[in-house]
Amino acid sequence: MTFKLSQLHTALAVALLAGSSVFAANVPAGTELAAKQELVYNASANPATLDPQKMEGSVEGEYARQLFEGLVTSDEQGHILPGVAKSWDHSADFKTWTFHLRDNAKWSNGDPVTAHDFVYSWQRLVDPKTAAPYSTYLKYLTLQNAGDITEGKKALDTLGVKALDDHTLQLTLDASIPYADKLVEHYVLFPVHKATIEKFGDQWTKAENIVGNGAFKLDRLIVNEKSELSPNPNYWDAANTVLTKVTLLPIESSTTDVNRYRAGEIDVTGKEIPPEMFSKLKQDLPNELHVSPILCTYVYEINTKKAPFDDVRVRQALSLALDRNIITDKVIAQGQVPAYHFTPPYINGGEKLTNPEWAAWPQAKRNEEAIKLLAEAGFTKQKPLDFNILYNTSENHKKIAIAASSIWKQNLGGAVNAKMENQEWKTYLDSRHNGAYDVARAGWCSDYNEATSFLNYFLSDSSNNTAFYKNPEYDAAVKHAQLADTEEQRQQDYAKAETFFSNDVPSVPVYHYVQPRLIKPYVKGYASAHPGQNYYLKDVYLIKQ
Repeated sequence: MTFKLSQLHTALAVALLAGSSVFAANVPAGTELAAKQELVYNASANPATLDPQKMEGSVEGEYARQLFEGLVTSDEQGHILPGVAKSWDHSADFKTWTFHLRDNAKWSNGDPVTAHDFVYSWQRLVDPKTAAPYSTYLKYLTLQNAGDITEGKKALDTLGVKALDDHTLQLTLDASIPYADKLVEHYVLFPVHKATIEKFGDQWTKAENIVGNGAFKLDRLIVNEKSELSPNPNYWDAANTVLTKVTLLPIESSTTDVNRYRAGEIDVTGKEIPPEMFSKLKQDLPNELHVSPILCTYVYEINTKKAPFDDVRVRQALSLALDRNIITDKVIAQGQVPAYHFTPPYINGGEKLTNPEWAAWPQAKRNEEAIKLLAEAGFTKQKPLDFNILYNTSENHKKIAIAASSIWKQNLGGAVNAKMENQEWKTYLDSRHNGAYDVARAGWCSDYNEATSFLNYFLSDSSNNTAFYKNPEYDAAVKHAQLADTEEQRQQDYAKAETFFSNDVPSVPVYHYVQPRLIKPYVKGYASAHPGQNYYLKDVYLIKQ
């Protein structure tokens, strides 16, 4: 199947075919633009890195999608659109995919973007020397030899990605993956500029060195203050980028974020709205407060390789005793839905997911069972379980952790004492990867709209698996789903894997997210409802007030 322009939304297709000057931002005819096209946007933290192959968080993704561009992008509903690749096709069995690159795609220094750049970048992702947090991502695509290369068993040049010529990239998969074009949108698969990396080494992402291929380029980054971006004149569709400047702020305090928004200093707020402000904002700014369901789940991740959390009874007790409704309805109260499994049920492939039986029990019955399990594991009111809840800097995370600690203490009859442990973003990520925690606040957002984007997280060999969960039966169910002949079978396998997750509790699911955000009424083209939170600021423009 070849991706053709006829599959684009009509307005975009017409604009592209006509050579319109409004493709990227897709400004409707007759729109009066603001004279000043400068956007101030809160990214919610300092990025841990600007190197796509070393990224793993949503903050870093915000930067990556502006400074780089992958084979594909997506619209505000999450539908896949051409990026560096203008079209693509696949074999009948979905095991061979061929992407045809634009001949006018360029790096910010004017060099052409070629298929060889993608080969280099993808090999770099799986290279053990890179130590990429997402090193196993290409295994989910089942790209040939990806797993063996990350384990040091095969050479980089055996990876199933090949440049047939400068503008043709071929992927060879080990399994039939009909949604492969969704997977390649992920930022870890964005191309990087080989010559720049070879010249500057680890310093290549500094503002004065970095070379990208996205719609914007980095002018400067001042840690804890701001980053400034300007249009990349060498971007293939630069003529249709409307914004002339983007300022990304690293404000972690959602209260500060909202106050600065209301003072007119910010155009788009970050990822959180303080619960105590939400109702008032809904009343005062109904047309500026946007709330959309997204493919994300909030959890308390458990360090399963650390005693006593290696005892499944302890983990089950924590899950049973957590009254999620208190957190969703009273602590946050913005439309979040209590979660009893990791994968959101509204994702592709989630149709057969069911809650564990105990989710329908009254909370009193759950508590009784939880206290019994803890006692069997050796913990009582006289000998309580003491542990720390690790969370990254955020008012909401702190409030939820305080609530969870109180709920656990009360519902478990004083048999647990949970203390708070706060770390800034980069240190928090390192602590989780190093296993230097007991229980950690965590969130996972879909890398693509398919249940495997969640289920792959807990595979025994996943580089994302900071719970260190290992269950061969879980692995087998996920692997079987990859090889399933029918969608029906795939959905059954997904549900089977989630059952193992519910029984083993490597993490306690808390809720499925919504994304509340304040957006000034003059900001248009921002994909606030994107289910995967893939926000491309090249699509944004400001109208005259």
